[in-house]
Amino acid sequence: MRVLSAEFRVLRRFFTRHSALSTQHWLTAILMAVSLTGCSKGEPLYQQQGFVFGTMVEVTIYGEPEERARRLSAQVFEDFDRLHHTFHAWKPGTLSRMNGIFAQSPSKAAIAPAAIPVIRDAARLSEMSGGLFNPAIGKLIKLWGFHSDEFVPVRPDPADIAKLVASNPRMSDIVIEGIEFYSKNPDVRLDLGGYAKGYALDLEASYLRSQGVKSALLNIGGNIMAIGRHGDRPWHVGIQHPRASGAIATLDLHDGEAIGTSGDYQRYFMLDGKRYCHIIDPRTGYPAQGVQAVTVVIPPGPLAGTLSDVASKPMFISGVAGWRRAAADMGVADAMLIDGQGQIHLTAAMARRVQFTDPKTAAQVVP
Repeated sequence: MRVLSAEFRVLRRFFTRHSALSTQHWLTAILMAVSLTGCSKGEPLYQQQGFVFGTMVEVTIYGEPEERARRLSAQVFEDFDRLHHTFHAWKPGTLSRMNGIFAQSPSKAAIAPAAIPVIRDAARLSEMSGGLFNPAIGKLIKLWGFHSDEFVPVRPDPADIAKLVASNPRMSDIVIEGIEFYSKNPDVRLDLGGYAKGYALDLEASYLRSQGVKSALLNIGGNIMAIGRHGDRPWHVGIQHPRASGAIATLDLHDGEAIGTSGDYQRYFMLDGKRYCHIIDPRTGYPAQGVQAVTVVIPPGPLAGTLSDVASKPMFISGVAGWRRAAADMGVADAMLIDGQGQIHLTAAMARRVQFTDPKTAAQVVP
């Protein structure tokens, strides 16, 4: 964890200098903070909730005195919020500044040091996915109306879509030379919405461990990372049902593991009876169809959180015919896909650990 800890310190110094968000502004985003009693041993369980990254976020710390848990949670939320604003896809920040430079290709500019490992790692994962995970297609995402806090049904001009697909903006178009960066393709527009939440999990899990926290759960809109255990048992988490309230299944999440879900049920709009979600297939320029949700569980590792956020996207885009190959490309063994008809497909590894809330649930195990 040493690399992440050092990187976290760089990010914190960067945030302090460049974030326009004040602590008071951040405090207004906190919705609830409660201190509860944990398991039978009476160990304290502290939970704090807020709205960050455009979704509900929850920090749970077990076994720490309430005041200390409160301070640690407050720091985690402040870091989450600053990271969100720094890498926001369409509001002023580091990412919007970079996108402005990309549009002036091949103009060069100095790059924020904290952005370098993010861009390079996102490029590595994009290559691993065969380009299905592609943060460079922000112009397509914007064209479909998803660079907005509210999603209004839109029908982009097919010619505009075809033009951007033909331009083929990729992460490999971004060049970093020393402290400068530029793009070889003016149609590159970064959108790290499928990366930043997982990256934030890794940073804050590293921070909590560096502070001696032995047991915690970080949840950013269903992207979850576990630290230690919840008393004498593993952390138990749910997988959201894509078409109903509540969980479709639950599983135990062990120390250092991360779970992430991509779905068509949070950021989407309906048009002429058809659902259009924010996950865009870079090959066609259109929202991916035929899948309701994909969930992955990632084993412990320095970038488990990041991979839990990223890996589900190429599987979602690949659909029923290609999701298993996409999982293998991303090195994922534990995965579940729910197709457009609600049929559940599981890898054998996932089938061994998931528990469906309805015992009658039918699922197909795919080797």
